[in-house]
Amino acid sequence: MPPFAAEGEAVIFEQYIFKENKKLRCGYTTGSCATAAAKAAALTLLTGREAAEVTIDTPKGIRLTLEVKELTRTEEEVTCAIKKDAGDDVDVTHGILIFATVRKVRQGILIDGGTGVGRVTKQGLDQPVGAAAINRVPRQMIEHEVLKVCDEADYEGGLEVIISIPKGEALAKKTFNPRLGITGGISILGTSGIVEPMSEAALVETIRAEMRMLSLAGKKYLAATPGNYGEAYAGSTLKLQGEYTVKCSNFIGETIDMAYECELEGLLLVGHIGKFVKLAGGVMNTHSKFADCRLELLCTCCLLAGGAQELLEQILACVTTDEALDSIKNAGILTKTMDILMEKIEYHIKHRAYEGLKIGAVVFSNTHGFLGQTKEASYLIERLK
Repeated sequence: MPPFAAEGEAVIFEQYIFKENKKLRCGYTTGSCATAAAKAAALTLLTGREAAEVTIDTPKGIRLTLEVKELTRTEEEVTCAIKKDAGDDVDVTHGILIFATVRKVRQGILIDGGTGVGRVTKQGLDQPVGAAAINRVPRQMIEHEVLKVCDEADYEGGLEVIISIPKGEALAKKTFNPRLGITGGISILGTSGIVEPMSEAALVETIRAEMRMLSLAGKKYLAATPGNYGEAYAGSTLKLQGEYTVKCSNFIGETIDMAYECELEGLLLVGHIGKFVKLAGGVMNTHSKFADCRLELLCTCCLLAGGAQELLEQILACVTTDEALDSIKNAGILTKTMDILMEKIEYHIKHRAYEGLKIGAVVFSNTHGFLGQTKEASYLIERLK
């Protein structure tokens, strides 16, 4: 079924993308659900028609026709619900009902959050402190669609739209919202209206939002770690405060760019050698689908440290970096190899930062512990303590 509708047509949404040779079904965002629910409620309130489905336009240019799952009405207001469908994306909001309650007011389109929609408590996010966590694009979508209903019904007054998610507060514990300073529920999100499975862009935006918030809160030095291992090491071994640490997944390069964008003074990267060895080759996205040069880079550094051919062959035959480190340690040149590795990492991260901020890296192994750090790492660690 085609993903785009011709003028005046509506289609039930069905679109796929291909990733890593897999056909994956797209879904639609919480913003699209809230918009469709608001439009359905406004339609019933102003025209008396109870629609079984409602059609909206998304910023991506795709027209969605979504089924109205629940509808209740009183003399004063109408409430409708749309079921969230995340497609093949791993999303905690998949399958939940998103409600919109619409009632008449004197003028304007007033949009707010009710039960299960988070409230912004910190600066630097899409909405100001105190506002419901309904982002700018979903707000625009909601306003656009309900105004179309107003025109259709020849209604010249205003409407109040309250978005609510009964399960939102419980679901929020599984999201980044508590860390970002959004309390009481989940966010209404989406810049395109469409969910692409395993969206890297969405994760990068989450990282950017957290860094911006911390910067506006006055933090000029931050630590970034790919995941739980790095976060635990930063806290237990380096004694860094958790509120100064951001998880950046595989997006090392983008995180450095964001630090510069947020006008930070310094950024400390803390990571396991299995990922950070790739930085020595200038690989700034450490996901294996982009590059898996771990053993080759270790082999190069070992060669420069004086490693014999037999040792180099052993390294290339290894499966994990920890296994390769065992061989290098047994040869007595682990420290020298790591010193060379850190020099190469320092070159590439400084090049990415364009000398716009102090930047350093600490590399460790779960088996071998501390392995090395770049020249400015000690300075940054002291600032972060």
